[in-house]
Amino acid sequence: MTSGDRTGADEIVRLSTIISPLRRGLLRAARNTEGLPDIPDAQIEVLRALPVGSTRSSGELATELGLSRPTVSNLLRAMETAGLVTRHVPSNDGRRVDVAASARAVSLLERFDRAAAEVLAESMAALAEFDRASIETAVGPLERLRDLVQNAAASHSNANRLDADA
Repeated sequence: MTSGDRTGADEIVRLSTIISPLRRGLLRAARNTEGLPDIPDAQIEVLRALPVGSTRSSGELATELGLSRPTVSNLLRAMETAGLVTRHVPSNDGRRVDVAASARAVSLLERFDRAAAEVLAESMAALAEFDRASIETAVGPLERLRDLVQNAAASHSNANRLDADA
């Protein structure tokens, strides 16, 4: 490994150690700003997979999120109890159960997103202009990186399922 490769590897490790604390700090600050309840990350992921006005089956959610069906079923049970999702059986298919985000969940996510944007804006305003410009320039590449990481996670999850079925 050359010194240039080492520097790149060091920056990758550094980035990976920044992302989780940044995310947790943003979640905590947004929750505190809006007085929001502490909704577990897994439940937030389910809600993000249920855009307003859409429904999905628990199996579709499990596939999309790379989780087992029993895990999704347990999450949905807890979320229904907390008033975050609604479940109903379509009249044309008694074997399927459709899941939708509740009005309460949609409101909480909107409040969270608004508070998170405010926290980021205030924090970025405290940075030097050069740092703000660097972060703004990095948004597009970070979105593409997120997509690649999610695709890799889905590929690994599918490969693991295939191995388990073999």
